[in-house]
Amino acid sequence: MRALKTGFWVLVVAALLAFAYANDDRVTVHFLGSLAVDTKMWALVIGALLIGFVPSSLMHRTTRWRLSRRIATLEATLAAQAQAANAVLNATTSHSGTSNPVTMNSGGEPDGDPDETR
Repeated sequence: MRALKTGFWVLVVAALLAFAYANDDRVTVHFLGSLAVDTKMWALVIGALLIGFVPSSLMHRTTRWRLSRRIATLEATLAAQAQAANAVLNATTSHSGTSNPVTMNSGGEPDGDPDETR
């Protein structure tokens, strides 16, 4: 997977270099009528691309980070509830004279036949 990612970025950089080489013309950009900036076309286009890409990329990464933290919190809560349920079931079975520990699956449900635990 890492090789594919590296190959992708090598292709992107090669395409940007080819674009910069082909568009080496100078252009003048006028801001508000009185301010003029003389720059190369490739720098202007790549700068516009970055102005659009960077904020959306940051927003995507923060959303992913926030959701991964939320998933971790929910998984920890589910594990704690499963452990508490297991403790309650073990306590009720130890009073009846049987010792039948209940194992939980990944979904927080007891494994095996539900009638075995009673």
